[in-house]
Amino acid sequence: MQFRKKALSTLQSPEELDLPVRFARPQGRLVLAVTVAVMAVAAFWGVNGSVSTTLGAPGILTHAGGSYTLQSPIAGQVTDVLVTEGQLLAAEAPLLKVRTRQGEQAVRAVAGGRVTSLVAGVGSVVGTGEDVATLEHVKGPDDPLVAVLYVPGDGGSSIAVGARVDLTVQSVPKQRFGVLRGRVARVGRAPQTQRQISAFLGDSRLAEEFTRQGNPVAVLVELERSEHTESGYAWSSDDGPPYAVESRTPVTGAVRLPAQRPVEWLLP
Repeated sequence: MQFRKKALSTLQSPEELDLPVRFARPQGRLVLAVTVAVMAVAAFWGVNGSVSTTLGAPGILTHAGGSYTLQSPIAGQVTDVLVTEGQLLAAEAPLLKVRTRQGEQAVRAVAGGRVTSLVAGVGSVVGTGEDVATLEHVKGPDDPLVAVLYVPGDGGSSIAVGARVDLTVQSVPKQRFGVLRGRVARVGRAPQTQRQISAFLGDSRLAEEFTRQGNPVAVLVELERSEHTESGYAWSSDDGPPYAVESRTPVTGAVRLPAQRPVEWLLP
């Protein structure tokens, strides 16, 4: 009851009615002003600013023509291997000699190219239609390398031709020599099946790996050339590695996507 009497007496005191009312302390007004300023800057940046993002994807260094798997048209025992890995061959050039019931016959290249792998060796027995070698479609030793990235099917539509790409090469220490530079030259129109990828790369194992998360879109990346590096290509470091990079080397690409305004993230 004592508190209530005191409150009533305070209300009945007319001499306190003319005292000013304090709505907020100066510190509170400062906090409010800062908050309003930050929100204004954030709104301006959301409408007029831009944010760049990257899309990562696995891939491989190769040549633009791809590769093919050579299968033996005959069955028998290999008596001689006439080529070595890395050797350039013309179309119809012999790779192997095979002893058959009709005598010794040659297994020949279907098309010209560079031998990237040999499966059959002297003494091995091959059957009709069995894989014996893999060849890359190249015209000469100076054919430039490209990178082919396999992007998840829903990510291909966000990639623009000409976009910059940074490639981490498996055989090159990134901390020391940096990344390989490139630009998107072509984006596939539709996702590729495991069979299509195997036909282009000449490697069913790689095709299985690239389709593990579903059918991807192939993105062709042209490598930037440089006269100042041993590899002949441009790197994020000044000189890059002191050796050449080889075809069939796995890479991981980071594709720079078109810049977006932050406000677009909130739009449907």
